[in-house]
Amino acid sequence: MQLKNKNKIRNIILSIILILIVNGILSFLQVNKSDYYYIISIIQRSLVFAVIACSMNLVIGFTGLFSLGQAGFMAIGAYVTAIFTIPIERRPNVYYINGINDYLANIYIPWPIALILGGLVAALFAFLIGMPVLKLKSDYLAIATLGFAEILRAVIASPMMDRITNGSFGLKNIPGFSNIIELTIISAICILIMILLVNSSYGRDFKAIREDEIAAEAMGINIFKMKQLSFVISSFFAGVGGGMFAMFIRSIDSKTFQVSLTYDILLMVVLGGIGSFTGSILGSFLVTASKELLRFFDEPFLLFGKIEVSLFRPGFRMVIFSILLMVVVLFFRKGIIGGKEFSWDKIINFFIKPNHKKKDEESI
Repeated sequence: MQLKNKNKIRNIILSIILILIVNGILSFLQVNKSDYYYIISIIQRSLVFAVIACSMNLVIGFTGLFSLGQAGFMAIGAYVTAIFTIPIERRPNVYYINGINDYLANIYIPWPIALILGGLVAALFAFLIGMPVLKLKSDYLAIATLGFAEILRAVIASPMMDRITNGSFGLKNIPGFSNIIELTIISAICILIMILLVNSSYGRDFKAIREDEIAAEAMGINIFKMKQLSFVISSFFAGVGGGMFAMFIRSIDSKTFQVSLTYDILLMVVLGGIGSFTGSILGSFLVTASKELLRFFDEPFLLFGKIEVSLFRPGFRMVIFSILLMVVVLFFRKGIIGGKEFSWDKIINFFIKPNHKKKDEESI
């Protein structure tokens, strides 16, 4: 008992130290943002996608529902956040073709509330489409949710939505985050709520459904209700993530939320490890950073300053990125984390056990 208490105190102290270190690094970057703008941009994008990847992992990795509608729910959250946070005096410059809807023209909502509102609207859509869609399984569910995302994208860009979404012209002048620490705190809160949910009784029900629906139903779990709850909560955080994404890039249109965006998020989840929030966070940082850091492969390269390497041309970085992914998948078939979560005990044991083995071998 005393050992457990000591370990808890040690873990709390280590967590506080880690938070202080991260806060120190982020504060340094923020103070010197003119010198580290590119690095800050990569971190911000990674943090946004960490929330969205965790929301997808909640429904795929922990509940076993193969949903591919994340880009659609992101679009809902992004547009709701953008519409209500664009400064009123700038809206005529945004809706310069047909003007903005009269009911929306003078409504302004602070961005924290707008993010939550975007998540709630996304959750409402998830609740409505979840009634018929969640009766499907496996590939059929994936196709249905993917179709929903594409239909929604078409509706957003349609002429009948011009006075609300500005149609195919999109929205600009979206206010951004004032600093990187602000975005980090919001991302951390969203991910922490999802972690607490998975570790609650609801999370145990989700996992039971993932493992065996028949056995879960025999234990008294309402399968459809739990599936819908997981789907709605996942969509809520996808909507919040979409709002964060809109604030990050400052301008959006229907093309921002294409099918490829869903595939990128799925890649982050699979690469990090299905059924692991730690893996989703790691996957989002790795995928985002890799795509940016490999950009030099898209530029012409002169060997010895004279011979031009023909392979270095626009698009070649994605070839290198794909090769690296194949290598990772070959060596880490369950993802880099493999369904495990971050734990101070595991990290400490990883370094202590090898030392104990060496001492035992030396004593023998």
